[in-house]
Amino acid sequence: MSTEPATAPLLIACALGIEHLALRTGERGGAGGRGGAGGRGGAGGPVTVLRTGMGPRAAERAVTEALANPALDGAAVLATGFCAGLAPGMHPGDLVVAEETRDPDGTVPCVETDLLVKELVRAVPGRTVHTGPLTGSDHVVRGHERSDLLATGAIAVDMESAATLLSAVRAGERPVAAVRVVVDAPQHELVRIGTVRGGISAFRVLRSVLPAFYEWHRSLLLPRR
Repeated sequence: MSTEPATAPLLIACALGIEHLALRTGERGGAGGRGGAGGRGGAGGPVTVLRTGMGPRAAERAVTEALANPALDGAAVLATGFCAGLAPGMHPGDLVVAEETRDPDGTVPCVETDLLVKELVRAVPGRTVHTGPLTGSDHVVRGHERSDLLATGAIAVDMESAATLLSAVRAGERPVAAVRVVVDAPQHELVRIGTVRGGISAFRVLRSVLPAFYEWHRSLLLPRR
Protein backbone atom coordinates (compact mmCIF):
# COMPACT_ATOMS: atom_id res chain seq x y z
CA MET A 1 0.00 0.00 0.00
CA SER A 2 1.42 3.39 -0.98
CA THR A 3 2.31 5.81 1.78
CA GLU A 4 2.30 8.77 -0.62
CA PRO A 5 -0.31 11.42 0.25
CA ALA A 6 -3.38 11.64 -1.93
CA THR A 7 -3.72 14.47 -4.43
CA ALA A 8 -6.26 17.20 -3.68
CA PRO A 9 -6.52 20.87 -4.63
CA LEU A 10 -5.62 23.86 -2.50
CA LEU A 11 -7.26 27.27 -2.99
CA ILE A 12 -5.37 30.22 -1.51
CA ALA A 13 -7.50 33.38 -1.49
CA CYS A 14 -6.28 36.95 -1.13
CA ALA A 15 -8.02 40.24 -1.87
CA LEU A 16 -5.56 42.84 -3.11
CA GLY A 17 -3.20 43.08 -6.03
CA ILE A 18 -0.27 43.76 -3.71
CA GLU A 19 -1.08 40.60 -1.71
CA HIS A 20 -1.31 38.56 -4.90
CA LEU A 21 2.02 40.03 -6.03
CA ALA A 22 3.67 39.06 -2.75
CA LEU A 23 2.47 35.47 -3.09
CA ARG A 24 3.31 35.27 -6.79
CA THR A 25 6.86 36.56 -6.34
CA GLY A 26 7.52 34.53 -3.21
CA GLU A 27 7.15 30.90 -4.21
CA ARG A 28 6.15 30.67 -7.86
CA GLY A 29 5.37 26.97 -7.78
CA GLY A 30 1.70 27.38 -6.85
CA ALA A 31 0.79 30.82 -8.09
CA GLY A 32 -2.07 31.21 -10.52
CA GLY A 33 -4.04 34.23 -11.65
CA ARG A 34 -7.48 35.36 -10.64
CA GLY A 35 -9.37 32.10 -10.58
CA GLY A 36 -6.63 30.27 -12.50
CA ALA A 37 -5.03 27.03 -11.37
CA GLY A 38 -1.31 26.80 -10.92
CA GLY A 39 0.93 23.75 -10.83
CA ARG A 40 1.53 21.30 -8.04
CA GLY A 41 4.32 23.45 -6.62
CA GLY A 42 5.37 22.32 -3.15
CA ALA A 43 1.86 21.41 -2.04
CA GLY A 44 0.11 18.05 -2.00
CA GLY A 45 -1.90 18.80 -5.13
CA PRO A 46 -2.84 21.50 -7.63
CA VAL A 47 -2.79 25.02 -6.20
CA THR A 48 -4.90 28.01 -7.19
CA VAL A 49 -4.12 31.50 -5.92
CA LEU A 50 -7.32 33.52 -6.23
CA ARG A 51 -7.49 37.30 -6.06
CA THR A 52 -11.03 37.95 -4.87
CA GLY A 53 -11.16 41.74 -4.78
CA MET A 54 -11.64 43.80 -1.65
CA GLY A 55 -14.45 43.37 0.86
CA PRO A 56 -16.61 40.52 2.16
CA ARG A 57 -19.13 40.51 -0.68
CA ALA A 58 -16.40 40.37 -3.33
CA ALA A 59 -14.73 37.51 -1.43
CA GLU A 60 -18.02 35.64 -1.12
CA ARG A 61 -18.75 35.92 -4.84
CA ALA A 62 -15.24 35.01 -6.00
CA VAL A 63 -14.82 32.00 -3.69
CA THR A 64 -18.29 30.62 -4.42
CA GLU A 65 -17.67 30.92 -8.16
CA ALA A 66 -14.21 29.35 -7.92
CA LEU A 67 -15.40 26.35 -5.90
CA ALA A 68 -18.15 25.65 -8.45
CA ASN A 69 -15.34 24.58 -10.81
CA PRO A 70 -15.12 20.74 -10.78
CA ALA A 71 -11.32 21.06 -10.79
CA LEU A 72 -11.56 22.45 -7.26
CA ASP A 73 -13.97 19.82 -5.93
CA GLY A 74 -13.13 19.21 -2.28
CA ALA A 75 -10.35 21.82 -2.27
CA ALA A 76 -8.89 22.97 1.01
CA VAL A 77 -9.24 26.75 1.35
CA LEU A 78 -6.80 29.12 3.03
CA ALA A 79 -7.47 32.86 3.31
CA THR A 80 -4.42 35.10 3.51
CA GLY A 81 -3.18 38.65 3.03
CA PHE A 82 -2.82 41.61 5.36
CA CYS A 83 -4.80 42.46 8.48
CA ALA A 84 -5.06 45.01 11.26
CA GLY A 85 -3.82 43.83 14.63
CA LEU A 86 -6.05 44.57 17.60
CA ALA A 87 -3.97 43.53 20.60
CA PRO A 88 -1.40 45.73 22.33
CA GLY A 89 2.15 44.72 21.50
CA MET A 90 1.44 43.66 17.92
CA HIS A 91 3.80 44.97 15.25
CA PRO A 92 3.77 45.15 11.45
CA GLY A 93 5.15 41.90 10.07
CA ASP A 94 3.71 39.77 12.89
CA LEU A 95 1.64 36.78 11.75
CA VAL A 96 -1.88 35.85 12.81
CA VAL A 97 -3.11 32.25 12.61
CA ALA A 98 -6.87 32.23 13.09
CA GLU A 99 -8.33 29.66 15.45
CA GLU A 100 -11.67 30.68 13.97
CA THR A 101 -13.04 33.38 11.71
CA ARG A 102 -16.18 35.26 12.64
CA ASP A 103 -18.51 37.94 11.36
CA PRO A 104 -22.25 38.64 11.68
CA ASP A 105 -22.99 35.85 9.16
CA GLY A 106 -21.31 33.12 11.16
CA THR A 107 -18.24 31.56 12.79
CA VAL A 108 -15.98 29.01 11.12
CA PRO A 109 -13.41 26.96 13.06
CA CYS A 110 -10.02 26.51 11.43
CA VAL A 111 -8.16 23.23 10.96
CA GLU A 112 -4.64 22.15 12.02
CA THR A 113 -3.70 25.56 13.38
CA ASP A 114 -0.87 24.15 15.53
CA LEU A 115 0.84 22.83 12.41
CA LEU A 116 0.46 26.17 10.67
CA VAL A 117 2.11 27.94 13.60
CA LYS A 118 4.99 25.46 13.58
CA GLU A 119 5.55 25.80 9.84
CA LEU A 120 5.29 29.59 9.86
CA VAL A 121 7.92 29.81 12.58
CA ARG A 122 10.14 27.72 10.33
CA ALA A 123 9.34 29.68 7.15
CA VAL A 124 9.69 33.15 8.69
CA PRO A 125 12.12 32.83 11.60
CA GLY A 126 12.14 35.66 14.07
CA ARG A 127 8.56 36.75 13.41
CA THR A 128 5.97 36.59 16.18
CA VAL A 129 2.98 34.35 15.45
CA HIS A 130 -0.29 35.15 17.27
CA THR A 131 -3.25 32.77 17.50
CA GLY A 132 -6.87 33.56 18.27
CA PRO A 133 -10.15 34.62 16.65
CA LEU A 134 -9.95 36.67 13.45
CA THR A 135 -12.95 38.91 12.95
CA GLY A 136 -14.40 40.33 9.74
CA SER A 137 -15.38 43.90 8.90
CA ASP A 138 -16.92 45.57 5.87
CA HIS A 139 -14.67 48.62 6.23
CA VAL A 140 -11.19 49.63 7.33
CA VAL A 141 -11.08 49.68 11.13
CA ARG A 142 -9.64 52.73 12.86
CA GLY A 143 -9.29 54.22 16.33
CA HIS A 144 -11.82 53.17 18.97
CA GLU A 145 -13.20 50.38 16.77
CA ARG A 146 -10.03 48.43 17.48
CA SER A 147 -10.67 48.36 21.22
CA ASP A 148 -14.33 47.49 20.67
CA LEU A 149 -13.37 44.49 18.55
CA LEU A 150 -10.61 43.46 20.96
CA ALA A 151 -13.23 43.36 23.71
CA THR A 152 -15.05 40.61 21.77
CA GLY A 153 -11.95 38.39 22.05
CA ALA A 154 -10.70 38.91 18.52
CA ILE A 155 -6.98 39.54 18.04
CA ALA A 156 -7.07 40.85 14.46
CA VAL A 157 -9.49 42.06 11.80
CA ASP A 158 -9.66 42.01 8.02
CA MET A 159 -12.36 42.38 5.40
CA GLU A 160 -12.29 39.04 3.58
CA SER A 161 -11.18 36.03 5.67
CA ALA A 162 -14.49 35.40 7.43
CA ALA A 163 -16.48 35.67 4.20
CA THR A 164 -13.96 33.48 2.38
CA LEU A 165 -14.11 30.63 4.88
CA LEU A 166 -17.87 30.83 5.36
CA SER A 167 -18.38 30.66 1.59
CA ALA A 168 -15.96 27.74 1.42
CA VAL A 169 -17.75 25.56 3.97
CA ARG A 170 -21.14 26.45 2.53
CA ALA A 171 -19.92 25.11 -0.81
CA GLY A 172 -19.07 21.75 0.78
CA GLU A 173 -17.24 20.09 3.63
CA ARG A 174 -13.52 20.89 3.45
CA PRO A 175 -10.54 21.94 5.62
CA VAL A 176 -10.14 25.70 5.98
CA ALA A 177 -7.66 28.09 7.59
CA ALA A 178 -6.72 31.75 7.65
CA VAL A 179 -3.26 33.27 8.03
CA ARG A 180 -2.77 37.02 7.94
CA VAL A 181 0.20 39.34 8.22
CA VAL A 182 -0.23 42.37 10.47
CA VAL A 183 0.21 45.50 8.38
CA ASP A 184 -0.85 47.91 11.09
CA ALA A 185 -1.52 47.74 14.80
CA PRO A 186 -2.81 50.01 17.60
CA GLN A 187 0.56 51.75 18.00
CA HIS A 188 1.48 51.50 14.31
CA GLU A 189 -1.46 52.69 12.21
CA LEU A 190 -0.76 52.54 8.50
CA VAL A 191 -2.00 55.19 6.10
CA ARG A 192 -1.17 53.49 2.80
CA ILE A 193 0.25 50.01 2.19
CA GLY A 194 3.77 50.11 0.79
CA THR A 195 4.50 53.74 1.63
CA VAL A 196 5.81 53.19 5.13
CA ARG A 197 8.14 50.77 6.79
CA GLY A 198 5.34 48.65 8.28
CA GLY A 199 3.75 47.98 4.91
CA ILE A 200 7.06 46.97 3.36
CA SER A 201 7.80 44.65 6.28
CA ALA A 202 4.40 42.97 5.95
CA PHE A 203 4.87 42.52 2.19
CA ARG A 204 8.20 40.76 2.73
CA VAL A 205 6.69 38.41 5.29
CA LEU A 206 3.77 37.53 3.02
CA ARG A 207 6.27 36.64 0.28
CA SER A 208 7.70 33.96 2.59
CA VAL A 209 4.64 32.07 3.82
CA LEU A 210 3.75 29.71 0.96
CA PRO A 211 6.03 26.86 2.12
CA ALA A 212 4.10 26.80 5.40
CA PHE A 213 0.80 26.69 3.51
CA TYR A 214 2.05 23.79 1.41
CA GLU A 215 3.08 21.81 4.50
CA TRP A 216 -0.34 22.44 6.07
CA HIS A 217 -2.02 21.19 2.91
CA ARG A 218 0.22 18.12 2.67
CA SER A 219 -0.55 17.17 6.26
CA LEU A 220 -4.28 17.16 5.54
CA LEU A 221 -3.76 14.49 2.87
CA LEU A 222 -1.77 12.06 4.98
CA PRO A 223 -3.68 8.98 6.21
CA ARG A 224 -4.88 9.29 9.82
CA ARG A 225 -3.94 6.58 12.30
